[in-house]
Amino acid sequence: MNYSETIDWLFAQLPMYQRVGAAAYKVDLSNTLKLIKYLGEPQDFFKSIHVAGTNGKGSTSHMLASVLQEAGYKVGLYTSPHLKDFRERIKINGELISEEFVVDFISNHKNFFEENQLSFFEMTVGLAFDYFSKEKIDIAIIEVGLGGRLDSTNVITPEVSVITNIGLDHTRFLGETLKEIASEKAGIIKKNIPVVVGEMTPETKKVFQEKADLEGSPIIFVEDKPLPIYKTDLLGDYQVKNVKTALATLQILQHKCWNISEENNKTGFLNVVKNTGLQGRWQILNEHPKVICDTAHNKEGLILVIQQLQKEQFENLHIVLGVVDDKNLDKVLPIFPKNASYYFCKPNVIRGLEVSVLRKKAKEFGLRGECYISVNEAFNSALQNSSIKDVIYIGGSTFVVAEVL
Repeated sequence: MNYSETIDWLFAQLPMYQRVGAAAYKVDLSNTLKLIKYLGEPQDFFKSIHVAGTNGKGSTSHMLASVLQEAGYKVGLYTSPHLKDFRERIKINGELISEEFVVDFISNHKNFFEENQLSFFEMTVGLAFDYFSKEKIDIAIIEVGLGGRLDSTNVITPEVSVITNIGLDHTRFLGETLKEIASEKAGIIKKNIPVVVGEMTPETKKVFQEKADLEGSPIIFVEDKPLPIYKTDLLGDYQVKNVKTALATLQILQHKCWNISEENNKTGFLNVVKNTGLQGRWQILNEHPKVICDTAHNKEGLILVIQQLQKEQFENLHIVLGVVDDKNLDKVLPIFPKNASYYFCKPNVIRGLEVSVLRKKAKEFGLRGECYISVNEAFNSALQNSSIKDVIYIGGSTFVVAEVL
């Protein structure tokens, strides 16, 4: 198979949470453990940082990678989902994994994958670990895909575990309450391994503290710790929390004798996009009219993004909006402003919510607009209806942003 055929096989052959939802969620780590044993335990050949959380884990992971690159380390970065190219999930010092490596990995191990019915995510984790091991990286930033305790990435023994925050997302899999979800995220806390918690509530703090005590793991709650604020090229006021979480994590690495200077911190936070290629976080695509996209897709993330949006100066606000079908619209839609023109669309994935359903539900909350057959048609209509003093916001789903980019 060539690269295109290999990617088609990865996406079509096996279920994947981002495409089909519950069918891709595994109840244990047995397949992943079987896979890494088969591959020769590649995760044991590099150091790592494990990052979980409802929001902010992608930005925090990229910040950590950027600073460590500035410090001169060879840094692997594993994140999900991707926006445009599958290879965005696996990078070393900002460079995408090669097409050749992806093709060879799948070709060499395809029989094993099929015999053991591995999921898309399990195979991708194996690919990342194998690549990082063969490339002899110094450290990898490993982002949890979903939850923590049962996530396929949860087979590493990291230098430090990071939990950015807890929100009510993916409740079908992780639990209906903050306490239940926190318990799933706390599953990445390992014996005697320090853990950093970016945000907390009294309810979640108790869960994390109890798990850390059980494992004998030092725990740092960022909100209790005075930290300097570094400027970052990632726009949006909400990034301040991610900067603090990343900085607390870097301080732990410094205590473990990783050579990270004050200058590395400054330049690393200022050059996240340049060093890692991160996209879709309060990304400005155009100035006149101002076009902004953001991948925030749950209540907690959208609250922060809409607060940021309301600080913009504009004559008219246009919002290109699409979501997936597991979104709790009764909680998400009230966040959006009524003083905007809406361009409702369906992201081009199996789980995309039908645009007529979204429009009907949005109308109940005073959000009015037209339906469009595609994300790009909705965006183009917003552009045609905008003056140079207007603002266009694109969001509601990672997949909506991906199609525009």
